[in-house]
Amino acid sequence: MHPTHNQLPIAAAILTVSDTRTKVDDLGGQRIQSLLQEASFEVIDYQISKDEPSDISKHVLKWCENQTINTIIITGGTGFTPRDQTYDTIVPLFEKEMTGFGELFRSLSYEEIGPKAMFSRATAGSRAKCAIYVLPGSVNAVTLAMTKLILPTVQHFVGELNRL
Repeated sequence: MHPTHNQLPIAAAILTVSDTRTKVDDLGGQRIQSLLQEASFEVIDYQISKDEPSDISKHVLKWCENQTINTIIITGGTGFTPRDQTYDTIVPLFEKEMTGFGELFRSLSYEEIGPKAMFSRATAGSRAKCAIYVLPGSVNAVTLAMTKLILPTVQHFVGELNRL
């Protein structure tokens, strides 16, 4: 672990993938935003997208090209319903996938919700020096991922992506 990574400023974009949510009732996206701000990380953008691959990828690709954004957190669309397309849209955009993120998330989820945890396709990866996380849509899942996995390590992740 590089101690200098602990000081890195995090500038994040949040994307909620949902056909029904608005910013008024998007508890998962609101939770991500509040946890980032409580950790003194900056939220640059926060959007809601329909569960359509072209809409999802448009936001992520635009944010990856934005030099001020180094972290993207996506919530929703990670399950197995026909409309859940986030995982299938984002994974091909990764330059590298962090398989350990999904494994750890499902392991921690199992402790809370039992075997239904295996239905989550949570994952993380990187593109263009940007850390990207894909989380389920529930507030409990978002809170678990943010507090146990993302907030403790995102500065290290971004630091590693920017090493020469």
